[in-house]
Amino acid sequence: MSKRDYYDVLGVARAASDQEIKSAYRKLALQFHPDRNPGDKSAEEKFKEAAEAYSVLADRDKRSAYDRFGHSGVGSAAGGGFDPSVFQGFEDIFGGLGDIFGFGDMFGGGRRRGGPQRGSDLRYDLEISFEEAARGLETTIQIPRLEQCETCKGSGAAAGSSPTRCPQCQGRGQLRYQQGFFVVSRTCGQCNGSGSVIEKPCGSCRGTGQITRDRKITVKIPAGISSGQRLRLYNEGESGAMGGPAGDLYVVVQVQEHEFFRREGDDLFCEVAVNFSTLALGGEISVPTVEGEEPLRIPDGTDAGTVFRVRGKGVPNVSGRGRGDLHVLVQAKTPKKLTKEQKSALHQLAKVLPPDSVEIRKPGQESDDRSVFGRVKNLFS
Repeated sequence: MSKRDYYDVLGVARAASDQEIKSAYRKLALQFHPDRNPGDKSAEEKFKEAAEAYSVLADRDKRSAYDRFGHSGVGSAAGGGFDPSVFQGFEDIFGGLGDIFGFGDMFGGGRRRGGPQRGSDLRYDLEISFEEAARGLETTIQIPRLEQCETCKGSGAAAGSSPTRCPQCQGRGQLRYQQGFFVVSRTCGQCNGSGSVIEKPCGSCRGTGQITRDRKITVKIPAGISSGQRLRLYNEGESGAMGGPAGDLYVVVQVQEHEFFRREGDDLFCEVAVNFSTLALGGEISVPTVEGEEPLRIPDGTDAGTVFRVRGKGVPNVSGRGRGDLHVLVQAKTPKKLTKEQKSALHQLAKVLPPDSVEIRKPGQESDDRSVFGRVKNLFS
């Protein structure tokens, strides 16, 4: 069977540019690659055919000979089928295939692993008190991390020496093998992909270029931070290898529970017990806030269970957008131990109050028994 025209195989015009030929081949290679079409002989043949066409048209001399003399003018590429050596010159194409099919080292597409590498990110869990979270603070933490060796400046080589080119891979970091019509690249085992070897390792880091140190770092906790939120400290993670950038440090904040405050967003909630006389006659009490005590006016005739809002006494918004409110639930405080004088006063009060009865009303509805309240107020006055 006669061979198809290489331009027809790739679906490009004879005047196509190198980039157009390259793009057309990439598209066909992705479409008919055996990993995408397992067991499909037709797809495998089309894959080989496209590779053969590209091996000729991507080479300027071979393309010129093909344009003049056809298949007979390109020697082994036309007569012997697919030429795997072409892949050694076009690693960028198959690097893209490796990202899709998961074989990054195949076709010479694997990347050298010995270049600069970013350092690892680190996590630190920091527990702070409720008040510290509300007010914000600046604190110092200590973490162990990998840092660049100061003796060898990260090279891993002893003083007076330097890494040398790996004799096994000649500095490429990879070894190539031909398997059928594939050219497979594998990481060099002697240099572990770095392309260089250290004959005289640094005595401080033993050739790694990094050492572990405990480092103290200052962390600023913004006011209003919530439990579980994290702070990112750029370049405070472990140092990068081979001159690569450092990783980041993530400080995850855990806020302790408060003994009487409950937080919802930027608002605070608490409950205070107030004497019956204060609820009945009114008065002023002190309520706690994260910044100290705050006076709160209780109107006369306040029911137990009433919630008062103290604006601006909640928690600051962590993004700086104002602050929440404090919600105070007042309850009646029943005395457990009374003096004779107190008992006598309560007995007098009981005489002027109506007999015990159950008053049923909607939540928040005020009692209409103003006359009773008036007598209570007069008694305590």
